[in-house]
Amino acid sequence: MRTFAIQIAKYFGTEVIRVYSTTNLELIKSLGADKLVDHPKKDFIQSGEIYDVIFDAIDKTSVSRSKKSLKTKRFYLSVKGSASAKTEDLIFLKELIEAGKIKSVIDRRYPLEQIAEAHRYVETGQKTGNVVITVDHNNKT
Repeated sequence: MRTFAIQIAKYFGTEVIRVYSTTNLELIKSLGADKLVDHPKKDFIQSGEIYDVIFDAIDKTSVSRSKKSLKTKRFYLSVKGSASAKTEDLIFLKELIEAGKIKSVIDRRYPLEQIAEAHRYVETGQKTGNVVITVDHNNKT
């Protein structure tokens, strides 16, 4: 989700300031982040900067904590409260992907039988892209 969020924001001409840990630095730069904030060393909320949108992709802050860093009538978005996708939004994303405007970053693939292991890996917080579950379609009848 984070990798898509950066690319979609850049597609719409947004300046992207990405809070990061030292892992994934090159990946974040390659996706188009304009400015980077080293999370372990600096709390972006305490920086005094004001933002139009704060997108919390890993549920590390809150609306109330983020309010002082948001411009009036701007947005705090979180994966915690993600809304269901609309068909037209999914079609738009599909078109962006097909046109090469955004790319999927796949960290690891797991077969369906290893879904528990895949979840454990995601929960470590070490993933650098998306984790894909593959399904074998054997048409045995």
